[in-house]
Amino acid sequence: MTPVSSHSPHGQSPLRTVQVLGGGNAVSSAHVRSLAAGLVARGVRVTVCAPAEADHTYGFTGTGADHVHVPRSSDPASVAALRAACTGADLVHAHGLHASFRTVLALGGRRTPLVVTWHDRAHADGPRAHFLRVLERRVVRAATVVLGTTSALVDRARRAGARDARLAAVPWPGTRTSPDPDDPDRLRSKVRAELGVMGRPLLVAVGSLERHRGYTTLLDATHAWSRLDPVPLVVIAGEGPLRGELQRRIEDEELPVRLVGRRDDVTELLAAADLALLTSRWEARSPLAQEALHARVPLVATRVGGVPELVGDAAELVPYGNARALADAVTRLLDDPGRRELLRERGARQAATWPTEDETVAQILSVYDELTQARPLI
Repeated sequence: MTPVSSHSPHGQSPLRTVQVLGGGNAVSSAHVRSLAAGLVARGVRVTVCAPAEADHTYGFTGTGADHVHVPRSSDPASVAALRAACTGADLVHAHGLHASFRTVLALGGRRTPLVVTWHDRAHADGPRAHFLRVLERRVVRAATVVLGTTSALVDRARRAGARDARLAAVPWPGTRTSPDPDDPDRLRSKVRAELGVMGRPLLVAVGSLERHRGYTTLLDATHAWSRLDPVPLVVIAGEGPLRGELQRRIEDEELPVRLVGRRDDVTELLAAADLALLTSRWEARSPLAQEALHARVPLVATRVGGVPELVGDAAELVPYGNARALADAVTRLLDDPGRRELLRERGARQAATWPTEDETVAQILSVYDELTQARPLI
């Protein structure tokens, strides 16, 4: 690999970058922390502009980066604070649509190179969906380079008018807690006992309780599983605005489903699961899919967004919104231990192909070097 420079194009001082994060979901926040650590280790000066609570959670300053509190808002005061933080930067890198839009406003009139990473796409319906498409066009046309974490996002950026859009997959962020590798059977039994799942299959889904997650389709599919013996239990970990609606359906229709709220022990839940379920309308590099393949848990997922590219042949893929296809795929897997074992083996192989943190930092730094060498800065 060709070494990349961590110095300014004029050779006078280390490269200075500003990383801009909005509210920051777990994936983009973990990526910014990993990127900040890798850049600092390579001699780059890094400032992370993000809400204070994001620094408290992800510890950007613990990597050696500076942190500037910038609220998740596009009001004039927030934009002014971001503009001040970007003064003197060799390059600015914004993560996510809303953070990128604020950065475009803050850099108005400056020639500082702007790199934008799309980790996912924003979800909305009706008039707000049109508004988000307008924001996307504004951002990608102002950006020097747009990096998409999946080919689908790169294509979307190009359709929106990006002059330079590239694939730059981020590494799997790992987990905050790890199962006990010395006694996985004990851990599995403990978690299953806590959930009341003894002698029946456990199916686990993880994600916010929002419309685009496809949980209404998941509940529809459970009617087919109710005829199995024993009846599988579906556990959904997450919180969100649909909790009341979903809980009413579960109770009214007597569905074998439990909503267990937001959990910090997703690794343990998956270690206890027989299958993982991903039913979303759209996903980029789904954390659940990555977690499941790393944990060698067979995955049934919707064939949407970046999921096929991410999992390859290591999961059962079904159309979004098709309860019958979802129910049939789950039923077949529960009846076929050989197929489940094959998916476990394929999952481990597929996970080994995903980029490491070092590879990701090297790729990003090569983009920085290209942009700061190629154009004059002020």
